[in-house]
Amino acid sequence: MSPAATITLPDDVEILKQMVQHLLEDMSAKDREILHLKCQLEALRRRIFGRKSEKIDPRQLMLFEDLTRQLQEAEARQAVEESAVPVDQPASSEKPVPQAKKKNGHGRRVLPPDLPVERIEIPVPEQDRICPCGQVMEPIGEETTNELEYVPASFIIRQYARTKYACQQCAEGVVIAELPARPIPKGIPGPGLLAQVLTSKYADHLPLHRQHGIFLRHHINLSISTLCDWVRDMADLLMPVVLVIKKQILQSYLINTDDTPVLVQDRAGRPAGKGHLWAYIGDALQAVFEFTETRSRDGPLKFLGDYHGYVQADAYKGYDLLFQPQPDGTPSPRTEVGCWAHTRRYFYDARHDDRLRCTEMLGLIQRLYQVEDLAKGQEPQARLALRQEQSAPILEKIKQRLDAWSIELLPKSPVAQAVHYARAQWKPLGRFLEDGRLPLDNNISERILRIAAVGRKNWMFFGSDAGGHRAAVIYSLVASCRLCHIDPFAYLRDTIARICQPGFTDFDSLTPLAWKANHPAPPTA
Repeated sequence: MSPAATITLPDDVEILKQMVQHLLEDMSAKDREILHLKCQLEALRRRIFGRKSEKIDPRQLMLFEDLTRQLQEAEARQAVEESAVPVDQPASSEKPVPQAKKKNGHGRRVLPPDLPVERIEIPVPEQDRICPCGQVMEPIGEETTNELEYVPASFIIRQYARTKYACQQCAEGVVIAELPARPIPKGIPGPGLLAQVLTSKYADHLPLHRQHGIFLRHHINLSISTLCDWVRDMADLLMPVVLVIKKQILQSYLINTDDTPVLVQDRAGRPAGKGHLWAYIGDALQAVFEFTETRSRDGPLKFLGDYHGYVQADAYKGYDLLFQPQPDGTPSPRTEVGCWAHTRRYFYDARHDDRLRCTEMLGLIQRLYQVEDLAKGQEPQARLALRQEQSAPILEKIKQRLDAWSIELLPKSPVAQAVHYARAQWKPLGRFLEDGRLPLDNNISERILRIAAVGRKNWMFFGSDAGGHRAAVIYSLVASCRLCHIDPFAYLRDTIARICQPGFTDFDSLTPLAWKANHPAPPTA
């Protein structure tokens, strides 16, 4: 070590002790910072490269005696239930396995019966039909083998022919039949083509430039600007239906909501920035998307300002104003419902910081979901009674753990932040014990927003704020079709054909929920 780098230590023992104490504190702080950065790095690596599932190894949950005891009790109940089933009667299940499907989950699935069948007969050559005894063989039946083939989508030209009539004597006046209503006046696309463009872009995540290439393979040259104009016109045409869905959602007892960011280009005088798509889902399982230029509280406040009922969302601060008392001091007409999936995610991401505490909390939250599995399919009152009997004691244990850990943990550690989130949201997280209709989490919003999140990886950005508003209209209908389990193409084709009729005003009959009631069909989405 060079003389310049030599450190001269004092001879005073007390000062040396203080120096060692400071060094230990610095090392402890650096260790905490390193651990915090490791947790962040692991979460980012999992988000980018790893699996998105938040499953926890069930063997870790066996570390706790209460969970072990619960498993033993569940096994005992299962043994009692199995012993109650008669020997000569197989145990029934909610979803019987089709006979064509093997027990291991494999096997050929039955093809849809409504598919067109192209029959190809393969005759036996005449010389092979002569029996060795000299007699000619007679047909005794046939054997059929099915082959599933694909016929590429095709275009057709629908040509409207209108005969013109005129008087041959006076040669005045010409009579011709009127053209039927068309989605785009003087435009060439029919309802089916427009529905295909919308479904491909917003349900199948195919940007318009890819659709342009697909059409070229069919020798149809439709420019990207033309496709953009079609999307714009259809968004304007379908807007009244979305407004009806919005009105119905605002009459729900519960609204689930969440948001996701999107890139926007070509803003006036500004470079490309971020916009936000908000999803609002009602209890009738219909969704409305709204686009906002920022993530300010004005977005949800404008949509939910006149709403009276439950609102389930994450702990984003922009929602807080919705639940504050009104200016006259009366309570807010909106009640906040927490999300246990968000709470669980905090502890899952912090499990490397404190595996023992996080694993115990994950196990307790899992027990809440096990109660929900038992309550699935029951009426709200029966579900509420089961929750109050079995979930309430679990909540009490979770509360005890959170209160104790909030004192023991360092405030800036990842697990302490998870504890802080749960304690700050404790009252909304317990709302599901007040009403059996309330779900345990807000996962339905995240699943619906995944439609836009997956599409965002393909179309990358909105060309303008106006494009974001138009996309929100189409996403509302596509997401509602998914929630109602109907084919978005069939729905959009029929809706576009009907809504373009002159004087049409029955928009209530064109919501996906109403359309499904009038068009019963097997689930396709």
